[in-house]
Amino acid sequence: MQIMIIGAGKFIYFLAKTFISKGYRVTIISKDNAECQWLSKRLKAVIVNGDGSDPRILEEAEVKKMDAVLALTPNDEDNLTICQAAEHLFGVSRTITLVNDPEQEKVFRQLGVKRAFSLTTVLSGLIERRVESEDVINLIPIGEGEVNLTEIILKADSPVIGKRLKDTDLPGDILVTCILRNRKAIIPRGETVLLEQDHLVVMTLPQSYGEAIRRLTGES
Repeated sequence: MQIMIIGAGKFIYFLAKTFISKGYRVTIISKDNAECQWLSKRLKAVIVNGDGSDPRILEEAEVKKMDAVLALTPNDEDNLTICQAAEHLFGVSRTITLVNDPEQEKVFRQLGVKRAFSLTTVLSGLIERRVESEDVINLIPIGEGEVNLTEIILKADSPVIGKRLKDTDLPGDILVTCILRNRKAIIPRGETVLLEQDHLVVMTLPQSYGEAIRRLTGES
């Protein structure tokens, strides 16, 4: 797999190092000449000194050969330009960017950059939901943030204790995908009875997250 990373800083270095350790071929584009020299001495990667938002630089760096382009500069406008150029000018099927301003995340997606993530939004959401309850842990956004995967531990006061799964009347957009019971994984069926200390792995749409917590834990 060939990956192009555009940006600068230690984060880029460690990200590239991780990809290389997995056998990926990595190209890094950075405006900082000194950093390019530093990276070239430490990574088995193609290092390009230039402005990654310039289509000419992208072309010279052979962006057409890339399986994925990661736009990670501190400038949201540059990141948008990089993603759009990579996709529309050079036919790269997968572009990913971190949006620095969380208010721009929706704008990026409206402009066709589907894999645009605000680190601020992701972290704040994880923190807020993690502290809502000790019984709700390991929240993971998947499917580009369109689906949440959550682990919910059933306590003695849960309203679903002793009920069959089919009798909980969970809406269709709340799905119990797995139950961890006594360190064993159970694929639940409608007849499966929910017990205290069951760890439910629940898949929900973002707007259904609160309803899932309410129905399975009794918290409002």
